[in-house]
Amino acid sequence: MRVLLIKTSSMGDVIHTLPALTDALSAIPDLQVDWVVEEGFADLARRHPAVHQVFPCALRRWRKHPFKARRSGEWSAFKSAIQAMSYDAVIDAQGLIKSAFVTRLARGEKFGLDKQSAREGLSAKALDHPLRVAKGQHAIDRVRQLFSLALSYDLPDGAPDYGLPRSHVPTPLSRPAQLVFCHGTTWPTKHYPEAFWRQLLELATSEGHRVFLPWGSEAEKARAERLSEGLGQAKVLSKMGLDELTDKFLEWDAFIAVDTGLAHLAAAAGLPGVALYGPTDPVLTGVRGIQAHSLAADFPCAPCVQEKCTYRGELGKGVEPPCFSSLKPRQVWLELRRCTA
Repeated sequence: MRVLLIKTSSMGDVIHTLPALTDALSAIPDLQVDWVVEEGFADLARRHPAVHQVFPCALRRWRKHPFKARRSGEWSAFKSAIQAMSYDAVIDAQGLIKSAFVTRLARGEKFGLDKQSAREGLSAKALDHPLRVAKGQHAIDRVRQLFSLALSYDLPDGAPDYGLPRSHVPTPLSRPAQLVFCHGTTWPTKHYPEAFWRQLLELATSEGHRVFLPWGSEAEKARAERLSEGLGQAKVLSKMGLDELTDKFLEWDAFIAVDTGLAHLAAAAGLPGVALYGPTDPVLTGVRGIQAHSLAADFPCAPCVQEKCTYRGELGKGVEPPCFSSLKPRQVWLELRRCTA
């Protein structure tokens, strides 16, 4: 069976799709999936055993410079590639106008979220078979349900399997271990305070652990350098692509992260660890892994799901954003030790 999957971004969304592929491959042993995904996540998509071919796209860049995309031949080559085969099923697992546009280009019966289920209801107009998948569930559960409905197999009830084989057995924190602290994220409100990160680094290194700090921008690199200053066991990584970084996650022993794509990558790689949620809701997008846990802020306005903090009360005064005042470093560290025991 040949399936075309449209799930272009973001990193977390791409990772949340992997367990559905594992379910489908288990139910349909001859399954071959071609995947339309943003170019930056192509190497990650290729890692899953159900994936036969990846069609890297650059929808974000093409929308900004449409004439350049046409003149360069990139758009024409992409369109020809996805239209070269007729598929048994085309699945829009994103439910956005941009994914619907790509879905309509493909050849085959088209499945996806109906107008009540999709983030952008108009995307359902591109489908031959709009499917109802209830909102209010974790993103992983929704994609697994969508695949089971589209490809007509019984939905497994087990824990999500991301299809990323891991040979390294994580070292418990009772012995010196290699940890990764994922400090970079997008919204200002999702950032754990630097002073709290520094305390976590001091707790970890004082117990003999080595801590690695990845970064994806110059601002994140500068923050990593500030956090690690004077701590010999804390190492700022060199700039890495996602493929190389994934290999590292499969070798490390535990993680602490904010709400970021790398938190989901850590969980998918089988790392024990803790992800910290202030303004966002872990019920919908929390980390899901064998020993990966989400810690949510216990604060009057959390989760607010806002990029800018509007809280003006006295609680958490002196902490930015104030909701993280309910997730002190020692509490986070004890939770990490608990989930790695």
